[in-house]
Amino acid sequence: MIIEQIRIGNKTAVGLQWEMGNASLLIIKADKGFVMCGYLNIETANKLGDVAAVVSGVSTFDDVLKAPLKAVSENAQKLGIKEGITGKEALELMY
Repeated sequence: MIIEQIRIGNKTAVGLQWEMGNASLLIIKADKGFVMCGYLNIETANKLGDVAAVVSGVSTFDDVLKAPLKAVSENAQKLGIKEGITGKEALELMY
């Protein structure tokens, strides 16, 4: 497991990377929410009321930051987070 501090503008997010066998589980957590890889699902985030977004086809933290969002939770939408923006743009809105 890798835990890394990731600069988002003048803030610091926390990245978690866990090798799962065939791919990595990746999450980058900001103050108000997180961007996650496709291993996790938006339906659960909605049920729990989380601010969350999903990217896919990623294998590094840099990939997560550059990838367009594929799904966004209802509470993330309230912060102006939309499908198609990058993971980095979403994390900036999560502070």
